[in-house]
Amino acid sequence: MDHRSDPRPPGPGRGPGAAPDGPGFGGDPEARRLALLMHAAFFLLLGASLTRFLMRHPGEARTPWIIALSITLAVLYLLGPVLGSRPTPRRVAWLGVLVVVWMVLVVLAPSFAWCAVPLFYTGLRILPPCAALALVALLTAFVVAAQLRLATGFDPNLVLAPPAVAAVATAVFVHMRRQAVRQEKLAARQRELIDDLLRTRRELAATERREGTLAERQRLSMEIHDTLAQGLSSQQMLLQAADRTWSTDPEAARRHVRTATGIAERNLAEARRFVHDLAPADLAEGGGLEAALYALAARESAQAEGALTVHCHVEGAPAAPLPDRVQSALLRIAQGALANVREHSGATAAGLTLTHLDDRVVLDVGDNGRGFTVEPAGVRGPGAVRDSGAVRGHGIPAIRARVRQLGGTLTIESAPGEGTVLSAGIPLAPIPPTAPPPTAPEDPA
Repeated sequence: MDHRSDPRPPGPGRGPGAAPDGPGFGGDPEARRLALLMHAAFFLLLGASLTRFLMRHPGEARTPWIIALSITLAVLYLLGPVLGSRPTPRRVAWLGVLVVVWMVLVVLAPSFAWCAVPLFYTGLRILPPCAALALVALLTAFVVAAQLRLATGFDPNLVLAPPAVAAVATAVFVHMRRQAVRQEKLAARQRELIDDLLRTRRELAATERREGTLAERQRLSMEIHDTLAQGLSSQQMLLQAADRTWSTDPEAARRHVRTATGIAERNLAEARRFVHDLAPADLAEGGGLEAALYALAARESAQAEGALTVHCHVEGAPAAPLPDRVQSALLRIAQGALANVREHSGATAAGLTLTHLDDRVVLDVGDNGRGFTVEPAGVRGPGAVRDSGAVRGHGIPAIRARVRQLGGTLTIESAPGEGTVLSAGIPLAPIPPTAPPPTAPEDPA
């Protein structure tokens, strides 16, 4: 029979583990080897039967018919691969003709009966289960009848042996088919699991991209708030002051305009730095975090024109250069804290203190302003800050987010009329990914 691979294109239920609907059991190599063995057995049995007949019955009138039917049976058997491997009506009709020719041969020469074993295998592969079992029973009956014709007397072994052989052959084939079906189901399940895994990986990658996008948007919003937005706010106040004093005190108005121009230059540098690599302009100019904090203090003092004096102090020295993200975050925290001092506190003096410890770096920002009430956790969120009856804006939440991103702690100490001290501590040792969030006191607004 046809032992070629299935010509059908791959599809649902097809593949190496597909159900055995053809002679080769799809792509199962063991089934193909068994099919080749059965083909060889058929021609071997057919040749042996013809040889036996010619040796036992030379010169009989039926000999030409036996030879012609044997050749016909061999040719019909060889036509099987041409008809394909699917159980089509044409292939079923071919099997019927093949069986009929064999039956005629058995009637004329009972020695051809044992060719039934390969025909068992062919019928079981092509026909549905019930029809295949009926064919096996028919072939077995012909084998028993042929063996009894060859015997000189009644032999129980000749009656029982053929059905036993047929039963064993059928059981072996049914077992192989069930194994093939199990393999098909297992392969399909494995494909489903692989598809689920790939789909899950794609969804996870998409989720990570979305989370990364949201985190980057939050970071950019904090960068813009701590730089461009604060600069624009200062420019607005200075230009409004210049407009109010333009007629009465032109020199003061010009000073306000010049100060606003300086702030615009800084904002332009920050904007260009955003386009380049989003690093703080003060850090990009060289000198590290300490130099950037001194420059920030001097600039804030100059812009306030005597209304606010900012001092900077550095204690200790780092054992190793601070990571760029830590330097950038601390500078942004200082900028955001001083913006709050300038806009809300009414302070005349403020201080930046950077302290290098063995395992952390601490930035303290203090002022002598009016202060405010730091509400306990659980009131309008954890540690909400109230100023004149209203919850403060985006500055303190942005500082808190920066500190948490680096695994640090934020502490705010303030009271009405007593000024404010903001302390941000950043650990220098890496934080394990599964470490719980810090439990140090935190009073973000």
